[in-house]
Amino acid sequence: MRAKSKQQPIISVFGSSFPSAGSVDYEHARSIGASLASAGYTVMNGGYAGVMAAVSQGAAEAGGYVVGVTCQQLEGIGARAPNIYLSEHITYPTLDERVRHLIHEADGYVVCSGGYGTLHEIASTLEWMRVREIPRRPFVCHSAFWQPLLQPLMISAYIPESDRQLLQFATSNEQMLSQLAGE
Repeated sequence: MRAKSKQQPIISVFGSSFPSAGSVDYEHARSIGASLASAGYTVMNGGYAGVMAAVSQGAAEAGGYVVGVTCQQLEGIGARAPNIYLSEHITYPTLDERVRHLIHEADGYVVCSGGYGTLHEIASTLEWMRVREIPRRPFVCHSAFWQPLLQPLMISAYIPESDRQLLQFATSNEQMLSQLAGE
């Protein structure tokens, strides 16, 4: 099921549900959402709290279209509700279906700080691009949090030279937008 706003490229943003409003990580993600929406992207994310709410809020405040992709499996293990900034809400029964949608239906990806779930989204996206399950698309890590972990892996003998450019690192919203545009 593709998001209704197909006329705009869709960027999936991955990140933790833990940052609270006003925190550094929340405000960073909020600025990312605003930059993406201002650049004409539809913003898609996991639809809940933390980074997802921040990106949604930033995009909505900038007049953008926001798609939240949630799942009943997560809601079954804790009180979770979709954030209030969504233009469109898509729900799936399982986490696997949710993650597949976030990856398969996007035209590019941005990663903020996060934990196991975010790491799973990073690894799944990169591996599916590597084995050509999905087309190669811009994938930007816009968080200093991930660089010490991922940079050594990206230059190791375990990642073929031809796949080392699948992941890029950005230090500003301008650089992120440039990388998403393929510049």
